[in-house]
Amino acid sequence: MTSTADAPGQLWAISDLHIGYAENRALVEGMRPESDDDWLLVAGDVAETVSDIRWALGVLADRFRRVVWAPGNHELWTHPKDAVTLRGAARYEHLVGMCRELGVTTPEDPYPVWRGAGGPAVVAPLFLLYDYSFLPAGRTTKAEGLEYAHGTGVVCSDEYLLHPDPYPSREDWCRARVAETERRLAALPEDLPTILVNHYPLDRHPTDILWYPEFAMWCGTTLTADWHRRFRVDTMVYGHLHIPRTTWHEGVRFEEVSVGYPREWRKRPGPPGRLSRILPSPSRLEVAP
Repeated sequence: MTSTADAPGQLWAISDLHIGYAENRALVEGMRPESDDDWLLVAGDVAETVSDIRWALGVLADRFRRVVWAPGNHELWTHPKDAVTLRGAARYEHLVGMCRELGVTTPEDPYPVWRGAGGPAVVAPLFLLYDYSFLPAGRTTKAEGLEYAHGTGVVCSDEYLLHPDPYPSREDWCRARVAETERRLAALPEDLPTILVNHYPLDRHPTDILWYPEFAMWCGTTLTADWHRRFRVDTMVYGHLHIPRTTWHEGVRFEEVSVGYPREWRKRPGPPGRLSRILPSPSRLEVAP
C-alpha cells in the first residue's frame, strides 16, 4: 500500500450499536471523531426500528466527515414495534433512501476511496446476508442444521422477523447479493487495496469460538471464503458475533468491531463503545491475535 502516514484523518469502525438499549444509545451520544477528517464505518445492527436507525446514523453523520453503513440483520427485521412495516428488499431500499437523505454511504453507492492516513484504499460496504452454508458439524443440509438448532434452543430471530420478499428464501437473496457484489468488486482498480465492510465475516474462522456453534448458520456464506485474497483486502471489518477482536487469516486482518448488548460489554475490560482504528493500520504487535 502507498504510504500516506502524514495525511490527515483516521478511518474508524464500529458495529452492533443496538441503541434500543438506553445504555447503548448513551454510548452513541458520546462518540466523537479525533479530527474533522475522520471517517466512520458502521457494520450493521444499529437498531430494529427505522426511527432509531435514522437517529443514530444522523448523529454520527453530523460528526464524522463520512459515515459508511452496511446493514445488519436487525435493520432488516420487520419488527412489531416498528411503524415501518416494509419487508425484505423493500425495507432495505427504504433504509438506503434514508441513508442518502442523511449523507451516509451505503452498499448501493459508488465505493469511496479513503485518501487519508494509511490510504489510498477503496472502502466497500457490503450487503450479503447468509445462506446456511456454515452448518453444524455432521450436518449436510439446511434442514438438518435447523433441526439441530431447534433441538438446542439456539435459533436466530431472523427465522421469524427477517423476510426475504420478493425472493423465495434468505439464501436466494444472499446468492443474488453475492453475485452482484462480486461483479462490482472485480471491476475495482487492481492497484488499490480494499477495506471490505460487512455485517458478517467473509470467512467462517471467526465463528470457531462461538459458545453456541450452531449459531454460525446465520453468520455468513462459504461463497465469500476467498474474497480476502481475490480482492486485495487490507482489512475485513465485520460485527454480528459480539466478540470484538482481531484475527489474521492468510495474512489478512479480520476486525470484529461490535459493541453488543450491555450485559456483554459490561464484562469486558476498558470503556465500552470504543471505536476501532482501521487505517492507518495498527502494527501486528498492537493487534496480535
